[in-house]
Amino acid sequence: MSIAVIYGGNRPNGNVETLTKLVTQDLKVEEIYLKDYSIQPIIDKRHTEEGFSEVNDDYNSIIERILPHDILLFSTPIYWYSMAGPMKNFIDRWSQTLRDLTYPNFKDNMSSKKAYVIAVGGDMPYIKGLPMIQQFQHIFDFIGTSFEGYILGEGNKPGDIVQDLKAMAAAECLRKELQ
Repeated sequence: MSIAVIYGGNRPNGNVETLTKLVTQDLKVEEIYLKDYSIQPIIDKRHTEEGFSEVNDDYNSIIERILPHDILLFSTPIYWYSMAGPMKNFIDRWSQTLRDLTYPNFKDNMSSKKAYVIAVGGDMPYIKGLPMIQQFQHIFDFIGTSFEGYILGEGNKPGDIVQDLKAMAAAECLRKELQ
């Protein structure tokens, strides 16, 4: 069982990264920090005659990194009640990959994976983060990925997450589940 962690936040050592690293402690994982890559927003050409154009960015290299893994952990801060921009750009581009002849089995490959979401926000995330979790559920349902669970945590300033004992306990439980 191999695991890739896809970090969507822009803050180095932020609360969601801290919580995620508790989950992955002592596990062999491949870490992908989306902030370190250039991922252009999608230009939707699904319904044009020419279709999608090749984009000169790092997106395909990230797809190449996640495809071999069995489990994907999506780690994102909750920004304005949704996932962070880098994560959203990454997932939006899946529309293009679904039509890319380089990845003819993309949906089949993604349907063989299990996914978890780890998210931290500062404004009542246990309630206000749920629509984002539902958004991930719909994304995974569409692509065929099995949504195995999520952890929401509360934290605003760096380091706040360690005060959220519920999130810390959930992270420890998930770590044990993934061993």
